[in-house]
Amino acid sequence: MSKTPRQMSLIAFMQAQNCTNYAGSWRHPDSMTDSLSPEYYQRVARTLEEGKFDMAFFDDRLAIPDIYGNSHRDTVKYGVRATKLEPTAVLMAMAMATSRLGLGATYSTTYYEPYHVARLYATLDLMTKGRVAWNVVTSMNDSEAANFGHEEHLEHDLRYDRADEFMEVVMGHWDTWADDAIINDKASEIYADPDKVRRLDHQGTYFKSRGPLSVPRSRQGNPVILQAGQSGRGLTFAARWAEVVFCKYPTLEGGKKQYKGLKDAVANAGRDPSLLRIAPELKIIVGETESIAKEKRDLIASLSRPIDGLTMIGETLNIDFSNRPYDQPFTDEELAAVSWQSLRDKVIQVSGKKNPSVRDFVEASGRGTLNDGPCFVGTPTQVADQMQEWFENACDGFVLSGTTVPGTYEDIVRLVIPELQRRGIFRKEYPGTTLRDTLGLRRPNAGDWKKGAQ
Repeated sequence: MSKTPRQMSLIAFMQAQNCTNYAGSWRHPDSMTDSLSPEYYQRVARTLEEGKFDMAFFDDRLAIPDIYGNSHRDTVKYGVRATKLEPTAVLMAMAMATSRLGLGATYSTTYYEPYHVARLYATLDLMTKGRVAWNVVTSMNDSEAANFGHEEHLEHDLRYDRADEFMEVVMGHWDTWADDAIINDKASEIYADPDKVRRLDHQGTYFKSRGPLSVPRSRQGNPVILQAGQSGRGLTFAARWAEVVFCKYPTLEGGKKQYKGLKDAVANAGRDPSLLRIAPELKIIVGETESIAKEKRDLIASLSRPIDGLTMIGETLNIDFSNRPYDQPFTDEELAAVSWQSLRDKVIQVSGKKNPSVRDFVEASGRGTLNDGPCFVGTPTQVADQMQEWFENACDGFVLSGTTVPGTYEDIVRLVIPELQRRGIFRKEYPGTTLRDTLGLRRPNAGDWKKGAQ
């Protein structure tokens, strides 16, 4: 009997805002303009579920980009990620239009409390019948800090120390109800067994939280943990907690090294690396012919503006580039203070300079352009060939970024997914009802996270 080939995971990289992470997407003549309505997200959700996507997840920031020039004016004027809706509310609008699609949303461990996050996501998981993921972030800039009453953002490694304890509290709260605690026996007038509901009574360095949580466990146990740590302290955090890792591969060869490094880190943390899904970000521009695909790419590329990159780099690095000489190298001290360290490391690697300048950050990062990460352009066969090569050598699937909405995802579902299905590397039907079923992740038992068993 032949063995079923390993199945690729496909995750849509969503933004609850006026554009995708490609800021110029809103300028495309075919992009929808009703991003402040539920119909916008529900149309995309139905398309993704028709294509049997694993999940859609929402990136988020807790401030609009306003570090460039210490002002929000350019962000608002040019629509550079200018609106940011609360992602879990948008997630629920999509949930009501689907029944199998997984749904993830970003929440910060720096500016929220563990009990609130535990209660929110446990409720979301119940209301979606086990289809939710939490994208764990530590946030990245002073603008976010200012919105929560702080003078500046926490230092990088300190944020992750706090995040580790934050995760311990959230996971602990998710375990306060046993799976069989609820009895619902009307005859004896017993709703639940009090011996199977316990307090957490956590007291640590950063948090004190009693419990028990007011929300029982869902059919998938607890929400799936999504994270984007790629280097240094973030990699250590991902190795301990993540079940799906969203990453960036500049090249296939670099991806092979990152893939092995993360899988090894997970094994060293005492977890089974086969239960971790690693998915690099990818843009796809596909057409019925190669010339059609290239025409689409040229139009999409023409939508980028210099202000997009300058605004987005300032947001992610927590640095105002507006008054800095374009070719002045950053000092070692300035580079050490950069918030997004994996992006800094990428720029150093691509530019070949130990102390890159603003020009190097703009050109090497590709922020705000189609050069920000790999972009596969071509016919369905050409795109699937590249995806299969990466999948067989360096990843478990892909996080697919939109360049037009809903066009990107409609094209992928109509043209690329049938080719992947023909090759036997992508599903034709959902295997179950929960996100864990779709991802091939086991349902965790209470306390598994303490043993490193995810």
